[in-house]
Amino acid sequence: MSLIRVLLSIIFPPLAVFDKGCGSIIIVLILTLAGWIPGVIAALIILNNTNK
Repeated sequence: MSLIRVLLSIIFPPLAVFDKGCGSIIIVLILTLAGWIPGVIAALIILNNTNK
């Protein structure tokens, strides 16, 4: 997880998980619309997942 990805997940979470698949983008987008903090947490969890 790079510093740029972490900063991007704090600023705009759905863009940070863009290459992780459509499901990840949709989940993070819905959580971001529900509240900014749940979207950031979900993006960081998805980015921190080491299973590829």
